[in-house]
Amino acid sequence: MIPTSLRGENVENIPSIQVPIDSYILKDRITSRVLMEKDLDRPVSPASLTKILTSIMAIESGRLDDDVVIPVEATLVEPSKAGFRPGERVKLYDLVKAAMVSSSNDAAFAIAIHLAGNVDNFVAIMNRKARVIGMNSSRFTNPAGFDKGIYAGNSSTASDLMKLAEYAIRNPFFNSIAKLEYAIFNEQTTHKQYCLRTHNKLLEKYPYTVGIKTGFTARAGKCLIARAIKENRDILLVMLNAKTDRWGVAEEMFDNAFTGGPMNPALFASLNRFDTVSTPPLTYTTARAEKHRVRLSKNVSAKSSRMLSGRKKGTSRHETLALKRHSGRPVAAISKNGKRIAPAATASRKQRNSTLAINKNVKKSKNDT
Repeated sequence: MIPTSLRGENVENIPSIQVPIDSYILKDRITSRVLMEKDLDRPVSPASLTKILTSIMAIESGRLDDDVVIPVEATLVEPSKAGFRPGERVKLYDLVKAAMVSSSNDAAFAIAIHLAGNVDNFVAIMNRKARVIGMNSSRFTNPAGFDKGIYAGNSSTASDLMKLAEYAIRNPFFNSIAKLEYAIFNEQTTHKQYCLRTHNKLLEKYPYTVGIKTGFTARAGKCLIARAIKENRDILLVMLNAKTDRWGVAEEMFDNAFTGGPMNPALFASLNRFDTVSTPPLTYTTARAEKHRVRLSKNVSAKSSRMLSGRKKGTSRHETLALKRHSGRPVAAISKNGKRIAPAATASRKQRNSTLAINKNVKKSKNDT
């Protein structure tokens, strides 16, 4: 059953196609009509689609020009990561680019700790913001989209994620980032350049695509929120746990929405069931780098979020666990003058062996696309 807020014209005529996707919704934003849908209210893991909420909260904080000192805890998360080092200084708006474009988990956690003091504080604010947006069936446990261990229970629905997407794309600065193929920016002290590439292959495969975010974990499967604009049509798609080539399915759904023609069920039998979740090495020219560079717009709202101000720093579950797992491992930092600071002391052999044993028990997995 389609919620009232998502109900469109001629709901009874919405086609029912056997698409190998757990849940999805295709919506015409101009007419507010739902064109296709399946299991809108089914609870699923949204994976890195979570970072849309993290990013829009950072944008609305009014602090995009802040220099964020990368905390150790943010660098200890699992991939995908930009590869920040503790003590590096990165603009908040560049962290938003890293989180949205290359789905960098270290960027998402750095955003959370900078704005709210620690991860737990930020998660509490995330869930309050989700309620304000109308995401009443969602529960977030972290800013990146992890869904196992202490972060188990990070969940949403196609219906809620459509609300989140529609809310986020009303922000011009968010849209300017969501459509980027590359995020290119400098660390503020050493001027080291980060060059990050998008995981959203629709940006190169489908000419009408204008963003916005991909996601993947072993539990969530392949997820996608995509937007395509052609002439006077503006179509938004939410796709969760696709067991087929999500890029081909998205193209077919968008083409169907633009032309009004019937979906071709045979398409799904011919698509590659396992589209890749890896990203090719980044190659770019200086001209292309400049083309995809985004700077802070003067039109970004300077309105500061009261919910994100005055937060005291403290130790959350994330910081405690991350530091425990990496105890005994020397971590280099960056000083104010840009020089690497060596660890105060080398870990003993016993400590190193203990850390190695812990890490062997920590299952590594791909968390994002």
